[in-house]
Amino acid sequence: MVMPIASTTETPRHPLAERIGGLPHNPGVYQFKDQGGEPLYVGKARDLKKRVANYFRSVSHLDVKTRSLLAKAVELDFTVTGTEKEALLLESSLIKKYRPRYNVILRDDKNYPALRIDLRDSYPRLEIVRRFKKDGALYFGPYPSAQAVRETLQLLNPMFPLRQCKSRRLQPRQRPCLNYSLGRCLGACAGKVTQESYHKAAEEVVLFLRGKTDVLQQQLKEQMLAAAASQDYERAAVFRDRLQAIATTLEKQHIFSSRFVDQDVLGLHQDEAGAELAILFVRQGVLVGQRSFDLHEARGNQGELISAFIAQFYGGDRFTPEEILVAADLDEKTLLEEWLGELRGKRVRILTAQRGERRHLLSLAQENARERLLTRRRWQEGSEETLERLQKILHLSRLPRAMACIDISNLQGRHAVGSVVIFRNGKPDKASYRRYRIRERTEPDDPAMMAEIVSRFLNDEEELAAGLDLMIVDGGKG
Repeated sequence: MVMPIASTTETPRHPLAERIGGLPHNPGVYQFKDQGGEPLYVGKARDLKKRVANYFRSVSHLDVKTRSLLAKAVELDFTVTGTEKEALLLESSLIKKYRPRYNVILRDDKNYPALRIDLRDSYPRLEIVRRFKKDGALYFGPYPSAQAVRETLQLLNPMFPLRQCKSRRLQPRQRPCLNYSLGRCLGACAGKVTQESYHKAAEEVVLFLRGKTDVLQQQLKEQMLAAAASQDYERAAVFRDRLQAIATTLEKQHIFSSRFVDQDVLGLHQDEAGAELAILFVRQGVLVGQRSFDLHEARGNQGELISAFIAQFYGGDRFTPEEILVAADLDEKTLLEEWLGELRGKRVRILTAQRGERRHLLSLAQENARERLLTRRRWQEGSEETLERLQKILHLSRLPRAMACIDISNLQGRHAVGSVVIFRNGKPDKASYRRYRIRERTEPDDPAMMAEIVSRFLNDEEELAAGLDLMIVDGGKG
């Protein structure tokens, strides 16, 4: 339901304050919109009427960002939901869809890679995936990058030489592949290992990835001794080599938790211009990587920002750990735990800590967030100086914070294309990149081709082009 503003000059109160009476005492989602009907801010509420009324009680209690929001808001839209959890899901969906200016927006919404193995297969294999499915298979991760998960595979293959062929089903062969000769595959395709022995190796890699290395080492030691007792010294040597490889690997790993659980650790650092959130991925007690997020122009207390991050970051096919460590109390903790538990299919706990291993992890995450924010601010200062120099050189009336660069390319005079790249505040805005196939010229003619691309860009992307401060075209004299 949309509530447009009635024109009034009779009261200094915000015009939207008059609409509070029409709001219900129900859970739901509200949107403040600008004059063009675009969402400026999306929020959720247990009680829509009470929540929205807080915006208009007194200007003095509002922060700068909220005052700016209300100065631009000319419409109020709301949607009633059946439960507060439904409001949480709708809010997250609308934020991702519209990316409102005054909401905390994550600029990294990709799915991170993970390792998958299905022990129900006749000959299981480890594979890299980017989606977690409820298909009965086991998933380990996520890892912060494709390189990190590939390095893990390279580490595991010599210790647990499962097949690496891409096919889901094992394809019988007359001779085993090169990996078998290198000791990186058991040669199941050529009948070099029994199905029972192969499955034993698959179960061992699962134990290792779950952090149950003590159990695994004891099992391998028992198998080594049994093989030696039966005078199968070649097989005993295989178990010995695996034991040594595992011991060497464990020496290189930094164990952060003795509890061997999957944890995401969220650290936040704020300054007057925004905030940085760092997330540490701890899997089975081992720190496997970290990512950081620029919460651009984010305002609010730590609890509010962390809650907004959790609602956007998790969901869909993204992995949900059993514990999420946070450095502040969350008003919506119970609601978020219930939602995350449904995503995971098991209980999820959001925890704070004052001491012990969890406190150490939180301190590390917060220090990472602080360092990344300081690094970002130093880079922004350098970028600001560069933009000021460019403004001076080109005699511009304002800083070129948003600029487009356009270029033409062809393959020996044929298959010409044009590209437009956009930079904002000195950083590439890849979501705004555009590419065009040249239509009007078949022979090389850079000026005409450039004119076509500029014209098409200005006509097709009116809103994007209107926000530019500078447009640079690459080409020679013509």
